[in-house]
Parts: sequence; structure tokens; C-alpha cells
Amino acid sequence: MPSRDPKPFAPSSHSPSAACGDATAPTATAKQTLTVTELTRLVKKAIDAALPRTLRVLGEISNYKPHGSGHVYFTLKDAGSELSCVMWRSAAALLKFKPSDGMEVIATGSVDVFERSGRYQLYVQRIEPRGVGALELAFRQLKDKLEREGLFDPARKQPLPKFPSRIALVTSPTGAAVRDMLRTLSRSYPCVEVLLVPVRVQGEGAAREIAEAIRRLNLVSESLGGVDVMIVGRGGGSLEDLWAFNEELVARAVFASRVPVISGVGHEVDVTICDLVADVRAATPTAAAELAVPVLNDVQEDLGLRRRGLSRAVRALVELETRSLRSVAQRSPFREPRLLVRRREQVLDERAAGMSRELGSRIHELRRRLDRVEPIVQRLAPHAWLASRGTRLHERSSRLHLVMARRIHEMHRLADQSRGRLERASPLARVLRHGERTDYLHHLLKRGMTAAGARRIQRVAALEQLLAALSYRSVLGRGYTITRLKRGREVVRDADRLRDGDRIITEFRDGETESQVVNRTQRELFED
Repeated sequence: MPSRDPKPFAPSSHSPSAACGDATAPTATAKQTLTVTELTRLVKKAIDAALPRTLRVLGEISNYKPHGSGHVYFTLKDAGSELSCVMWRSAAALLKFKPSDGMEVIATGSVDVFERSGRYQLYVQRIEPRGVGALELAFRQLKDKLEREGLFDPARKQPLPKFPSRIALVTSPTGAAVRDMLRTLSRSYPCVEVLLVPVRVQGEGAAREIAEAIRRLNLVSESLGGVDVMIVGRGGGSLEDLWAFNEELVARAVFASRVPVISGVGHEVDVTICDLVADVRAATPTAAAELAVPVLNDVQEDLGLRRRGLSRAVRALVELETRSLRSVAQRSPFREPRLLVRRREQVLDERAAGMSRELGSRIHELRRRLDRVEPIVQRLAPHAWLASRGTRLHERSSRLHLVMARRIHEMHRLADQSRGRLERASPLARVLRHGERTDYLHHLLKRGMTAAGARRIQRVAALEQLLAALSYRSVLGRGYTITRLKRGREVVRDADRLRDGDRIITEFRDGETESQVVNRTQRELFED
């Protein structure tokens, strides 16, 4: 096995520049212009020439991302740098444990340049956890997972039958373990029937064969006449040799088995996932065979002891019952059984005679009472009384029907009258009448509002004409003007209001002009 400690890396004696000087690689001068692709290829060739084909790199996993295609992408980092890593699906499928972020590992692979993005990557072929073996870590991870799911729960484990009639062995047909188990079963309990289900117990595909054999045995158990116990196991070996019994698919097949499973894998110190899930764990395959069946000699000895004890108990019980029967037989009823019957017959005769006398006395008394009642009944003549009562009842029934018919007729008449009054006083009729009146009033209101609006419009038009006639603008239209002081816009009504130098605004019909008072008296206009 490769060492778990990382090998120190010694760079190649030739540098990237020397690699670029390879006869097959393009050379670049100081003034030569390269494309990105050409430069990337030069770097790729330089790395290929400078680094060995296989490297072992120690680092901490970060950004671990399994892709849907089966490939795995992650980053290895330490305190100073990070390295992108890729693990192809074929290599990832061989991982025995599940890597996770923060786990310190040793990755074995080769460094190459991914030309499309221009970055170098480590193409990982194998990952080993630092400080603990990959198989040991995988065992711990799967154990914790299945324990959380309850596969090791003792409450779900099935008991073994005490006297099995058919046992199935799921193991290799060529190993020493199967011979030891067959020898032990034949020696301890030769009356048991043994079915051998041959499987591989190590190597690629062994776990799948073991799990399939367990499932198939459960399916065909009834057609075989029933399988009472199943032994799954193999002989000793290294952790790698026993690894098929640490696979998850084997554990789940054992957990789902309806047939009780005894796991006998390796030696006593070896503990596998199969041992933990099985209904019973045996230290070795031979011990598993011993647990599966009782020892026939011990069974026969126990049966002999039980037979002798049962015989003694039966004899004692027979003797006890015999003495009890003799004691009962000594009693007088059993010595002279006819005397007992005759006594019972005498008692029956006495009771029958007494019942006859009592019955005759009661019949005589009832007849005497009947004789006293008969004249009274004849005088009362109940049939005549019943007939008269029936006639009177018939007459009263006829009168009752007549009165009821009159009352019903009267009630119908009153109901018709009440219906007419209700229809006349019905809110629906009143609502209809008020609705018609409301429509009429609405029509009148609408017509009145229209007429009033027309009158208002005519009055407004007349007032507009009057206002236009009285407006000062109509006066301006006839040639007059209005003079205002510019400051304050006050109207100048007489000349005394003006002073020389005042600025005035004169408003005409079509505009305004501004002017200044030069001579308020205007005397110079009339002097020579």
C-alpha cells in the first residue's frame, strides 16, 4: 500500500524555459506576439516537462461539489495557496469514504492545464484521508449514518428459532469457512437441511452478489418450504478482504431480510457493518453455525430427562386419581345406585300427587267464582250495552262530520275574504301606485326644471346685454378716454389732482398710452 505521509516534491532539473526549447514545442522570442491559445499551450508544455506525471498533494478540501455526471470538483488549500482539482467519475466511483469540506487529505494525481479557462488543475486519481485510512474512515461514516437511521436498534432484531429445519449459508463455496460451518452443523445437529448459496466474499462485485443472494433467498423462501435461519459470513482476512461486508447495500439487504440473519465474518476481533445490522453476531463462521442449531445430543438428553419426568408425573397423577376413584366408589350411592334412583322416584311421585291436588283445588275455586259472576253478567247484558253505545257513537260521529264540514266551509270563506283584503292592502300594490305617482312627479319636476333653466338663461343673457351697455368700455368706444395716475392707478377726475411731472396712463378703446404732465395749466398753448 502507498505511504500515508505525503512525499516531498522535488522540482525537475529543467525549467519551463528549457521545456519551451524542446524541439517539438514552439519557441517564443522577446518581440514575438502570441495568441492566448499559443501562450496557454506553451505553459501546458512547460508544466508537462517540469513536473512528474504523478504527484501526491497534501491539503484541506474546500468547495467539494459532486456533479450530476458523476465527476467531482473541489479545491485543495493550505495557509498560502489554493489548487483546483477534478476527479473523474471512474475514479470517484472507487472512493470508499465520503470526502467533505474541511477534511485534510492526500490527493494523488497529475497536474495539467485546462486550456479553455487557462488555469492549471490537479486531476485526482485517488484520495486518502490524513491520519486515518480511507477504509477506516468509510467504515466510521457508514456506521454513524446507519446508526442514526436505526439499523442497529436491538428492538428490531429477530429471535432465532430454537429448532430450525432448514439453514441457508451465504458464503464462498471454496473457502475453509464453509467447510467448518458444514462440519459443525453436521456434528451438532445432523437432522437440519443445509442450503448453500455460493457468492464471492471479496473483490469487486462481491458486495452486490451477497446482497442479491440475501434478497433472492427471501423471495424463494416459501417455494423452498421455508428457510428458518440464514448465515452470512466468511473466514478471516485484512480490512480490505472483509470490505464487502462493510458495504451499504449488504447492510440494507440484511436489515430488510424477513429470515433471521446470523453474521459470522472474520475472527473475533473483526467487526463489520454486517455484524452490527444482523439479528445475531457470531465471532467466527464456526461460532455462527453453533449459534444456529442446538446440539443434538444435548437435545436428546434433555428430551430423555423430560420424558422420565413426564412419566413420573403421569404415574403419580394416575395413582392419585385411582385413590380418589376408590374413595368415591366406597360411598353408598355407588355401592347401591338403584336405591338412590328409587328414592328419587318416590320424591317425584309425592310431588306429582301434591301438584294434582293443588291443581284440582284451584280449578274448583275458579269454577265456584265463575258460577257467582255468571248471573250478574247476564243481568248486565254487556252485548246490548255495547250495541246501544255503538249506535250513539255512530250518531255523534255523523253530527261531528257535518259540523266539521260546515266549519271548514266557513273557514274557506273567511280565508277568501281575508285574501281579498290582503291583496287590496298589499304593500306591493301600494308600492306600484306610489311608483307611478313618483314617475309622474319626476316628469313634472324635470319639465319645470327645464323651463326654469331656460328662463334663467334668458335673464342672464339680458343682464349681460345691460351690463355691456352700462360698461365704461362702451363709453370708450364712442371716443372718450380715462386718465389714471401711473402710481396707484387712481382715476384723475379733475385737473387739480395733477402736478407737473406726474406720469399718467390714458386708456383708449383699443389700448393705453403713458405720458407726463409738463404744464398743468397749458397757458403757453394760447400765448403768441
